[in-house]
Amino acid sequence: MFVALRDIRFARGRFALMGAVVTLITTLVVFLYGLTGGLAREASSAVSGLPVDRIVFGAPAGASPEVSFSNSTIGPEQRRAWAQAPGVSSAEPFGVAMTRLTAGRTAVSVSAFGASDALLPALVSGHAPQPRKGQAAVSESTARENGIRVGDRVTLGTERLTVSGLTADRSFGHAPSVWTSLPTWERVSHQQHPTALAVKGDGTPRDTSTGSDSGAAPDASASARTTTKAVSVDAALAGIDGYAAEHGTLQLIQGFLFAVSALVVGAFFTVWTVQRKPDIAVLKAVGASSAYLVRDALAQALVVLVAGAALGGAAGVAGGALAAASVPFELGAATVTVPVLAMVALGLAGSALAVRRITSVDPLTALGATR
Repeated sequence: MFVALRDIRFARGRFALMGAVVTLITTLVVFLYGLTGGLAREASSAVSGLPVDRIVFGAPAGASPEVSFSNSTIGPEQRRAWAQAPGVSSAEPFGVAMTRLTAGRTAVSVSAFGASDALLPALVSGHAPQPRKGQAAVSESTARENGIRVGDRVTLGTERLTVSGLTADRSFGHAPSVWTSLPTWERVSHQQHPTALAVKGDGTPRDTSTGSDSGAAPDASASARTTTKAVSVDAALAGIDGYAAEHGTLQLIQGFLFAVSALVVGAFFTVWTVQRKPDIAVLKAVGASSAYLVRDALAQALVVLVAGAALGGAAGVAGGALAAASVPFELGAATVTVPVLAMVALGLAGSALAVRRITSVDPLTALGATR
């Protein structure tokens, strides 16, 4: 790296400018990556946090089931069929509906979930809602922001309920979740049947020669016997209105930023290689091999990329931590590690395409043979 470091010191202004560009792009990608994770959590954590293997969507007789919480409904026959299916240890029905929670003089849009205690998020305080007592459990952040305490009376939709407990924060469709029993949920949502089934396998291995899942995956043949469609929990997130479009758009922007970073770094080192052509010819004339010069150039690119990406990652984390108070931002190890590593890898790929010109430099040009 002798030549690489000398070049950086000699043209520190140019390399500082390139490093600043890498820093800014990395900061933007880190912030966007954290925002994507935060928005995904706000839109789906109530579903993704369910302790089950499959989500089963249903449809009325004659209709085709689809992965959609707004269009799904589960009848008694479908529930019994899944509860009795081979490989299924439990098939818990649950309902989902968007409504309003009114407490005192405040009102907030919430997602109302009707489910058994087995699907309830972890309780922070209080106890699970009792089916016959008109109770509900409110997420901790919602209770804190609206001054709700255990034992308070609130209105969920048009039903007057008592807050039995506070749960860990979960949300659905960017609305905080309120959990109650299924009979209470039916009164709140004015629906006669639950929305979907949360199915858990019994872990019994099955014959894979038939093409069915093995291990904890429930027997997919139950879908064929009923008008239902079973998917994994991750695949079920696409059934949340707007989730796929929102998540896909943000991921597309991330992809474009990564592509732009590779092009920008590649363009910089292409120009830099062209400008250094006489110097490269001199080095070759005194015995430096093309392989040595390519390794040196890639090491030079690595230094710029690592320094710029590290600064950009730190700036993204700092900005995300400040913004987390007002916007959903997922701050974790992956939020920084994935964008930084991707920036370095793609930048090196772009640099490798640029510095290949080194192998075609004729050392005779150093002696003026082509001038």
